[in-house]
Amino acid sequence: MKVFALIGGSGTGKSYRALMTAHKYDIPLIVDDGLLIQGTSLLSGKSAKREVTRIAAVKRAIFDDSQHAKEVKEQIFSSNHKKILILATSVKMAEKISQTLQLPSPQKIIDIKEIASTKAISKALHLRRSKNQHVIPIPTFEIKKDFPGYLMDPLKFLLRNPATPHGWGERSVMRPAYSSVGSFYIATQVLTQLVEHKGEQNRNIHKVLKVTFTPLPEGLNVSLIVTLKWIEQPLISLLRKMQQEIKEELETLTGFTVFTVNITAKKIHISPTNDFE
Repeated sequence: MKVFALIGGSGTGKSYRALMTAHKYDIPLIVDDGLLIQGTSLLSGKSAKREVTRIAAVKRAIFDDSQHAKEVKEQIFSSNHKKILILATSVKMAEKISQTLQLPSPQKIIDIKEIASTKAISKALHLRRSKNQHVIPIPTFEIKKDFPGYLMDPLKFLLRNPATPHGWGERSVMRPAYSSVGSFYIATQVLTQLVEHKGEQNRNIHKVLKVTFTPLPEGLNVSLIVTLKWIEQPLISLLRKMQQEIKEELETLTGFTVFTVNITAKKIHISPTNDFE
């Protein structure tokens, strides 16, 4: 197997350019931050971006865990492909990953400065430092299996090759678990007030009667009971929109992963000003 290595410091845009680099050299497999990727599919691995500390993330990226390394290694060799691209912050790191996965040493080293301008690298570094935005070279529908709440945005790009089906690729922009340093706690009362405020901002909600939370290892579920105002439109579409608004608000303001928002409409409030009352 021929091993390629794309080298660049953290935040310089390696993952952003991984698919285009693989496409250019006709490389079917990519190893990036503990993941083994083929085209638009996640074949194996656990992402370093799910670790809660940077040290743990580095260990995950270099396959320090023997079981993790074994799973990825077996998938590589069962694929029977002849080329693989390893993303790393240095040649030494690329060699370490190759050795751990029992691959040959990288035969072609590609420096990020060879494929990205100084301006582009500076912009990537700015986004990393200011917004903690990280790119994974996998489409949103695929990465959602492993990143239920860290996704920020899908990012599409054009592969400039007429032979490419549809001509499009997709990457996922996400926020890693370790982007918040240390642990933090938000009182249930504060979360309740956030949900109540967001709910009552909706002109079709008369009052939020009750809010409860179910904590989970990686996030939480939210349930609320509301009174609706009388409206002449389908209630289901209204409640679904409210679900999404509350989920987005909580995740943006707290950094928590919100898995579900369950809304029960208990009453409909009819204003005395209505003609029929």
